[in-house]
Amino acid sequence: MATYVIGDVQGCFHAFKDLLAAVDFNKSVDTVWLVGDMVNRGSGSLAMLRWCYEHKDHVRVVLGNHDLHALVVANGVVKARKGDTIGPLLEADDSDVLLDWLRHQPLMVQSDGFVMLHAGLLPQWTVEKALGYAAEVEAVLQSDNWIAFLEQMYGNKPAEWHDDLTGMDRLRVITNTLTRLRICSAEGKMEFKFKGELTDIPAGYMPWFDVPDRLSKDTTILFGHWSALGLQHRNNVHALDTGCLWGGNLTALTLETKAITQVPCNQLDQPIEIKR
Repeated sequence: MATYVIGDVQGCFHAFKDLLAAVDFNKSVDTVWLVGDMVNRGSGSLAMLRWCYEHKDHVRVVLGNHDLHALVVANGVVKARKGDTIGPLLEADDSDVLLDWLRHQPLMVQSDGFVMLHAGLLPQWTVEKALGYAAEVEAVLQSDNWIAFLEQMYGNKPAEWHDDLTGMDRLRVITNTLTRLRICSAEGKMEFKFKGELTDIPAGYMPWFDVPDRLSKDTTILFGHWSALGLQHRNNVHALDTGCLWGGNLTALTLETKAITQVPCNQLDQPIEIKR
């Protein structure tokens, strides 16, 4: 019996299947945790969500920014962007079932001493507070008013957390933190344009997990989202997005043993030439 935590798949279903074979996944006894961004950019978003739905009793997922984007596009809030590959998912006969299942997934989970989320946590958030904040967004996303939430979800402001935030400003900060955060200031001001490597971080900012005295530092956190960061195991965090979509590897961490298993990108997952 094993738990495999897998980095951002982003529709790279062939690589995902290769990785399951490499770890000898047994759905009767094993569990897969997915750090978000199950869909978009690779050619297999539909197949990936179908697999998750079929194996939903053996899978734990958190929502990433691309998963939320799929919901936004599916409901006509915005048009698909250049590079999006979710068309087959949106046009499938079972699209409504798959996307409804996706909408009901959490933004953050805690289990067996581990926390899993897609992007990051602000330094002034304890794990307990963050779980409560995530639950606020999850409640709206799973309510009858979920499309109204999606219509106002996009945006980079507010860029800082304040306890007295209310309404959509509050929900947007929570969502951006959990699904988009890479770097912030020591005070927790977020910057969303940066997607590069550690050596190129702009002055005044640092990786969210390197902020001194962040209140979540005593909990082991599993996350993805930052492909240029690569595989990292430090400061009680495990970064697992190793850029499969961009020609890198797809990575699995076995929680029980801390073993790392990787498979290379599979060319069958590339819909067309993708430029980073």
